[in-house]
Amino acid sequence: MNLQQIDMTARGAGAPGLAARQQRVLRNTYWLLALSMVPTVAGAWLGVATGLSSAMSPMVGLVVFLAGAFGFMFAIEKTKDSAAGVPVLLAFTFFMGLMLSRLVGTVLGLSNGASLVMTAFAGTGGIFLGMAMLSTVIKRDLTSMGKWLFVGVVMLMVAGIANVFLQSSALMITLSVLAIGIFSAFILHDLKRVQDGLETNYITATLGVYLSLFNVFQSLLALLGIFGGNDD
Repeated sequence: MNLQQIDMTARGAGAPGLAARQQRVLRNTYWLLALSMVPTVAGAWLGVATGLSSAMSPMVGLVVFLAGAFGFMFAIEKTKDSAAGVPVLLAFTFFMGLMLSRLVGTVLGLSNGASLVMTAFAGTGGIFLGMAMLSTVIKRDLTSMGKWLFVGVVMLMVAGIANVFLQSSALMITLSVLAIGIFSAFILHDLKRVQDGLETNYITATLGVYLSLFNVFQSLLALLGIFGGNDD
């Protein structure tokens, strides 16, 4: 038996164990993702009930959001391999729900606001299921796609910060549509990385998919509020 045959035999012997680890990471990612919805909803409810997020000016809200989000993401990265990783991630999702409450409260102020929120939630769930199913069908490596998606996210962030000052409805609509497309693709990209064994930490995987779902929901809700809102 030559060296090439030995290497192939070793890989074949390790394949079942590798596949089991990939499935475990994917399963834990799905479970933690589902769990993260609880503090997100709680944060959004608290924000709407207290008016905490709405009380901040757009500029102050932006500063709080950026400082809190990047601070939490740094903490998650530092604790992802420890017992503190999951609680820190859940605290982050509570914070994100709190930051989302301004938009949710605005939409709920419409006569059909509750149905719009449920529609946005259902639409986000549909996109997630579609991307999850697609990730199991696609065989090619999607790693290179991540670089272009990251560039798109940076451009969205810069344009979004600029729109805090411009207050352009047309730009907001454009950014929302682009965000839905970019973050839907990111869901596919991140889930495929887990399935290919390129992402082995379920906390990191959950964070990536959660951020994409958050942005898809937020963008869908904004568009529904603009085009489907009823003030009567």
